[in-house]
Amino acid sequence: MVPTVEWKDGAVRLLDQSRLPESVEFLDCREVETVARAIRELKVRGAPAIGVTAAMGVALGAQSIASTDYETFANALVAICDRLAATRPTAVNLFWAIERMKQKLRALRGEPVASIKTALMKESQVILEEDIALCKAMGKHGASLITDGQTVLTHCNAGALATAGYGTALGVIRAAWEQGKKIRVIADETRPVLQGARLTAWELMQDRIPVTLITDNMAGALMRQGKIHLCVVGADRIAANGDVANKIGTYSVAVLAKAHGIPFYVAAPYSTIDLKTTSGADIPIEQRNPLEVTTIHGSPSVAPKGVAVYNPAFDVTPAELIAGIITERGVFKPHEVARQFAS
Repeated sequence: MVPTVEWKDGAVRLLDQSRLPESVEFLDCREVETVARAIRELKVRGAPAIGVTAAMGVALGAQSIASTDYETFANALVAICDRLAATRPTAVNLFWAIERMKQKLRALRGEPVASIKTALMKESQVILEEDIALCKAMGKHGASLITDGQTVLTHCNAGALATAGYGTALGVIRAAWEQGKKIRVIADETRPVLQGARLTAWELMQDRIPVTLITDNMAGALMRQGKIHLCVVGADRIAANGDVANKIGTYSVAVLAKAHGIPFYVAAPYSTIDLKTTSGADIPIEQRNPLEVTTIHGSPSVAPKGVAVYNPAFDVTPAELIAGIITERGVFKPHEVARQFAS
């Protein structure tokens, strides 16, 4: 896979996911505002990838601050953090990564500003490398849940494109495939932005993992026909009680899986677990542009002009519908997550 996000020639280089699958193009971000716009406009998306990008955005912004006085520098950097934090409200990895960069800033109080800038760059790279390692650990744990010959349904894109590399839900699928298991994947198209159709199908085809694309309203019929054996999705935020926020439509898949006796799993790293949020009812849900619904990937309008549109980007799946949460530490029941990650 081509890198989703990386440092390249003094810029934060992003694979422009808004251009996939038609073309593979990169966006070189040399200013914080370009990074913020890329996050907001879904040029980079997926909770872990957003977190890594935000960390790099903080480090990039630090380089542009001229002051050598710590307090002045720190105040300017906090303003940069606030700008990046305002881009999207639901994926907690964004706020986790920004807070980690702030902690590094605070820990280096008293050091020369030039040294702090270097340390922030290094910290953002550590966050990137850590994300890839976490995904591979998740994949190893999750692969044990998949049996040779099974068909796995996934919703949205939780692959290498949604992370620094390898993927969460698709990392589980990748690991099973690498173990020699002859599996197949059913990918929901994931309206309205079509992350499943545009990204998941493309990503799996790059790895030559068998994938079949379906519309979102086909999943129940295939489950009833016995053509789906388990579901694995990613997450944008996991509350302390095990409720999970993920791409809109995830809740519907979980309800259908429960009705058909099919296990429904969530794969996510520790940075997605938000123990400060008590339950899914407290998770902020991003509302996006109505044009995402009234048009299809830039097409002419498919709806009457002026129609009212409701376009939440995420929904919440209650813990009772989730068979297990796959993490870098192992697979846990939703109610066990808070205890496992309390420290």
